Parts: sequence; structure tokens; C-alpha cells
Amino acid sequence: MTVLQGRLADRDAWSAVGECPIEKTMAVLGTKSAMLIMREAYYGTTRFEDFWRRVGITKAAAAARLSDLVEAGLLERQPYQEPGQRSRDEYVLTEAGREFMPVVWAMFEWGRRHLPNRTPLRLAHRGCGVEATVEIRCAHGHRVPLEELAVRLKG
Repeated sequence: MTVLQGRLADRDAWSAVGECPIEKTMAVLGTKSAMLIMREAYYGTTRFEDFWRRVGITKAAAAARLSDLVEAGLLERQPYQEPGQRSRDEYVLTEAGREFMPVVWAMFEWGRRHLPNRTPLRLAHRGCGVEATVEIRCAHGHRVPLEELAVRLKG
């Protein structure tokens, strides 16, 4: 359990509604299609046609989600043109999009471990080939077990 510290410990004295970073993130990325588009962006997908086909959604839904992700600053449009074709946009990860990657991979790991599946997929370190995990570390580099995690006001 994560401990709320300081003034946050009195749960009746404050409300996170409208200001919680989790709530705000879910407002942008709380749909299955948005998360799967981000997964595909991490796999290197950049073209609109590939996003909607690989995620398994309609073109209209893909256009809406991609627009939302661009507006949120996770993806950016970059023009490209195939020879003899009109100019189009591809979608590439921004720095904020790359920083969101551990969230998606944490979901991948949790789903692989706790939901029925037969996937042989594993996260791995390309440098040495061994399995990789997503974990929480403090600014000093210490691994933080869940029982040692706290939420407090910055100050």
C-alpha cells in the first residue's frame, strides 16, 4: 500500500478530483485504442494506415485518437511524400511520448503475469539479452518496493 504523507494523510481534508495526475492521464490515454496506438508507436509504426489496421479500429477512430495524442503532445505530425503521391503526415513520438513508454510496458508486464495469455513475448535488454522489468526507483537510484512508496506534497 502506498502511504499518503503530511497533509495528504487526512483524506477527508482534500480532494484529488480534477487535479490528480492519474485522472488527467486517463482523460488523454484512458481508451483501449489510445493505448494500443501508443504501443504501435513504440514498435515503430508511423503511418496512419498502419495504425488503424494494426490496432483493429476504424479509420475514423484512428484519426480521432491520433489527433488526441498529437494535441496531448505524445505524438507529432511530420510530413512525408511517397514518389508520385500527395503529401501526407506520419506520426512520431515526442519526448513526452517516449517518457510514457514505461507505463505501457508496465501494463504489458502486469498483463503477461496476471491475465490469461499464451504470449511468448518478453521485455529484454538489447545490450545483454536478458529479461527486463519496469520498476520504481528514487532519484538516488534505489529500487523502491511498493511497501516503501509514499505520496507527499512537494516542498
